[in-house]
Amino acid sequence: MDNRPIGVFDSGLGGLTTVKKITQYLPGEDIIYLGDTGRVPYGSRSVDTIIKFAKQDASFLTGLNIKAMIIACNTVSGVAYHILKDMYDMPIYEVITIPALTASKSTKNGKIGVIGTTATIRSGAYEKELKNISSEINVYSKACPLFVPMVENNRTDENDIAALTIAKDYLTGLCESGIDTLIMGCTHYPLLRKVISKTVGSNVILIDSGAETAKFVAEKLRDDNALSDKQKDGIFKYYVTDSVDDFNILASRFLETPVDGMVKQVSLD
Repeated sequence: MDNRPIGVFDSGLGGLTTVKKITQYLPGEDIIYLGDTGRVPYGSRSVDTIIKFAKQDASFLTGLNIKAMIIACNTVSGVAYHILKDMYDMPIYEVITIPALTASKSTKNGKIGVIGTTATIRSGAYEKELKNISSEINVYSKACPLFVPMVENNRTDENDIAALTIAKDYLTGLCESGIDTLIMGCTHYPLLRKVISKTVGSNVILIDSGAETAKFVAEKLRDDNALSDKQKDGIFKYYVTDSVDDFNILASRFLETPVDGMVKQVSLD
C-alpha cells in the first residue's frame, strides 16, 4: 500500500476531466492537481517552450512527495513524455498510448480520426502510436484550436449554434473520410461530447483520452499494490498559476462539485 497522493498536471483545466474519472475509479486516493492556468494554452507553443513548461510542472509535483504522475495534457504527452519519464524514478502516465490502443480495438473499418490542439496534431503522436499497433490503420487528424476556449466559455450545449457551426467546420472532412472511431485528443473535449457526437453521428465511437488513461492508471496501481489503505474519501489539493477565483468557477463546472478552499496560487518560475 502507498498512501502518498497521485499528482496530475495540465496546461489549464482540461485535466480535471481526468481527475474526475480517477475519483470515480479510486475514491480513496489523495490527488494533487496542477493547472498552469497562467500560461495556458500550451497547444500553440513551440516544442522547446512546451518542454520547458512540462519540466517545471513535473518538478513542482515531484516536490510534493507524490507516488505517481499523470500528464493529463495531450500536448505535453505528445511532446515531452519521454523526457519526463527519463528524469524521474516513478510511474509516469500519459494520455496517448492507452486511448490509441482502445481506438484500435474499437474500429471495425480501420479508419480512426484524431482531434486535438495544434501542437498535439503537429506532433503526430497518435498517428505514430496507432501505426505501431497496426500498419493497416488509416489515421485522419484535425487540429481544433477553438474547442478549448469554447469549453472554457461554457459553449458546450449540443444545441448551441456557434458550437455546432465550429464543430461542423472542423469535423466534416473527418466524416467524409469514413471514420468509425474518433479519439478526442484533448482533455477539454469530453465536455463537448454531445456537440461532437451530433456532428459526426452516433455511429462513430468517441474515445475519451483522459478517461481511458484514468481507468488504466487505476488498474495499474491496484495491480502494483500501490493504492491507499485509508478508509475514507481522498483529499484534493489544487494549484494554479493564475487567478484562484476564475479556477474555482470553471473547475466546479468540470468536476461538477465545488472546489472552494482547496485551491492555491503558485509560481513555477
